[in-house]
Amino acid sequence: MSVSPNRAPGASDPGLSFRPFVVLMACLMAMNALAIDIMLAALPAMAKSLHIPTENQRQWIIAVYVIGFGAAQLFWGPLADRFGRKPVLVASTALFGVLSLVAGLSATFPLLLVARFLQGIAAAASRVLVVSIVRDCYEGRQMARVMSLTFMCFLAVPILAPSIGQIILLGTGSWRWIFLLLGAFGGMVAIVAGMKLKETLHSEFRRPVSVAGITSAAGRVFGNRTAAGYTLCSAFSFGSMMGFINSVGQIFTDIFHAPQLFPLIFACIAGTMGLSSFVNSRIVGRFGTRRVSQTAMFGFTAMSLIHLAISLSGRETIWILGIIQAGTMFFFGMMGSNFGSMAMETVGDIAGTASSIQGFFQTLTGALIGLAIGQSFNGTTVPLAIGFSVIGFAVIICVTITERGKLFRPHHMPVAS
Repeated sequence: MSVSPNRAPGASDPGLSFRPFVVLMACLMAMNALAIDIMLAALPAMAKSLHIPTENQRQWIIAVYVIGFGAAQLFWGPLADRFGRKPVLVASTALFGVLSLVAGLSATFPLLLVARFLQGIAAAASRVLVVSIVRDCYEGRQMARVMSLTFMCFLAVPILAPSIGQIILLGTGSWRWIFLLLGAFGGMVAIVAGMKLKETLHSEFRRPVSVAGITSAAGRVFGNRTAAGYTLCSAFSFGSMMGFINSVGQIFTDIFHAPQLFPLIFACIAGTMGLSSFVNSRIVGRFGTRRVSQTAMFGFTAMSLIHLAISLSGRETIWILGIIQAGTMFFFGMMGSNFGSMAMETVGDIAGTASSIQGFFQTLTGALIGLAIGQSFNGTTVPLAIGFSVIGFAVIICVTITERGKLFRPHHMPVAS
């Protein structure tokens, strides 16, 4: 069965109709989001249970997962290009489920960090495979549309995850049940993918795993102006997300003393990202990825500067924070899927390896930026607002250089190397 009548000639058939295909891709993306967001409300309980000495140190529960997630993408992509998407997908999601159980049974903070790092390594395959499988079946603006719909579905996870984590914590009295749920989710995705998904990698595109192949692909990714520029932009924007995630729990608890409002306001902020992805999926075909994403980057920067001004004034409230962050993340959502699609547009024939190289760079760079923002927490929102503002200007500069100063071009045309 065709995924969509709009698939490009020669595109792969994954064996699923359009909606189930998008749902499965969203579940793969959600696995990573769930592994981060579901435990945000439980971090204080984890810190108390495992005797974590300082509040900023508990950020490492998130950080080591993201570092493992970023680093492992270098080898998942080549494996997917050599052995196919399906076997790698099934094996990695099953491994994610097992490692989730190990994390839930950890008795010490160092053991939990090791389990979280390995869990991130397993989850890294999902990031590579979503982009690769969608690229196998779509290209251009249609790929951007599918990625937007996938992103929109997956964003239901950050909307609900903190509340789910809090409910589990209140209902069971233990944060360990959160990891048991993650293990069950990973196993379910592995079973569904194993039963329903067809292989999407054409046999003629299979490539042997080799250092030379990875080096060659890296040369193509970073040697092409469009691929390199938008890979860097994606890294900057991901850094803002990680800075927010690392800081948000302490902001609600230490600044506003309202941890009970955290799930609600976090859900509203995440909901605006879902809304922006839906809007993007409706307008990107008409206006193009460049016009939409470049408008969004200016909106993101403007909202960040407004937040900085309010934060420096000392008049910020929890509701002002929620409104400002919701607006900022609305524009973030419009940047994300479009930057990713443009970064892939010239490397479709090596989608798996290219996606892994881009993901490796984007995630590790973003994780380090986010950790720097989080570790700068000083009892105010000023470090977060400064971080977002700097990132906004960095994205504008990067896009301007990538496009040779020609912004808001209406058509989706690759820029020459």
